[in-house]
Amino acid sequence: MRELLAESFRAAVAAADPQHILPAHLPPRPRGRIFVAAAGKAAASMAVAAESRYGAQLEGIAITRYGHGLPTRRIRVVEAGHPVPDSAGEAAAREIFSITKKLHEDDLLLALLSGGGSSLLAFPIEGLGMAQLKNLTGELLRSGATIQEINTVRKHLSAIQGGRLAAACRAPVLALIISDVTGDEPTHIASGPCTPDPTSIADAKAILAKYGIDYRGPFSETPKPGDPVFARTTNQVIATAYRSLEAAAEVFRRQGIEPVILGDTITGEARQVGREMAQLAKRTPGPAALISGGECTVTIKGPGGRGGRCAEFLLSLAVELDGEPNVWAIAADTDGIDGSEDNAGAVLTPDALQRALKLNISAKKLLERHDSYGFFSALGDLVITGPTRTNVNDYRAILITRP
Repeated sequence: MRELLAESFRAAVAAADPQHILPAHLPPRPRGRIFVAAAGKAAASMAVAAESRYGAQLEGIAITRYGHGLPTRRIRVVEAGHPVPDSAGEAAAREIFSITKKLHEDDLLLALLSGGGSSLLAFPIEGLGMAQLKNLTGELLRSGATIQEINTVRKHLSAIQGGRLAAACRAPVLALIISDVTGDEPTHIASGPCTPDPTSIADAKAILAKYGIDYRGPFSETPKPGDPVFARTTNQVIATAYRSLEAAAEVFRRQGIEPVILGDTITGEARQVGREMAQLAKRTPGPAALISGGECTVTIKGPGGRGGRCAEFLLSLAVELDGEPNVWAIAADTDGIDGSEDNAGAVLTPDALQRALKLNISAKKLLERHDSYGFFSALGDLVITGPTRTNVNDYRAILITRP
């Protein structure tokens, strides 16, 4: 059962592999030059795929998370800070913006965007320093705000996001996007550098007020839908979480297990989602696999814990199942990193609580301290893949083996 869950996760990740999906969406060569602006956890892999198509006829910069780079020939890969931005991302974003403004009408700006691009394209507006942006980002990440809310704020503090990259370009713009957000709206992926922004400064201020975050620095309004600056801009989502869930479902189906896709838009506090999923699993006849995607949140008050939303979901699921036999589960982030540590997620076995007690480990106490990593690490049940160089959000599967 453990290997079957792992195989389903591998299938979900493979369905979003840029090396396989990007080439079919790349356009013919323009009369002028091609400049690639790539940002996100899949940026290096997308850059390699673009180089395979165009060879020496392109140049560009790809900004990705530390440890997620790949060797390239024509596109320079820059590793930078995520989820909190840093000066490496700022310098690369400024260079991308500067080159984009110099493109001509016969050229092409090829934006290759994926999850994580919001922090990696760190180009704060005038009057906002990087230290201030880092602090604000940290507060938002700890607040429990959704990724859409966080990105609404980011777009009004960025000189390159919220449609500003495309607005600065005279050349045609094609943005090919791997979605890591529920709803797959391009405006929320990498904070929409090539997409008109329907939100406003007032929306950003309301979000900060909602979570009690005191920010008194500058804001900047973004270009809106209908603005003629987007007349030659196309945004195309080429990979989504739902397609990855379908690929995972086929793995279970081949084994005679009925897959039930609950959706790719499941959000909320990870521990609450874990409790609700446990109740659903108890009511579901087997053999069946409950498959879901989306992005939960973990709200931390006080000193931070260890782990991420996937492992916290699983630990909450374990506590609620309370040793329920014949129920297994996996939860892992498709980018290979779940939160603060080195794991993609973890696997939950029916005897996890029993094994933990033998080690004098209390699942409830570790859940309260947000130390899901400590729990699954002690049991040897972490899922460790290293960077996958793609990102279509979290993957969860609950396998019910009872008749």
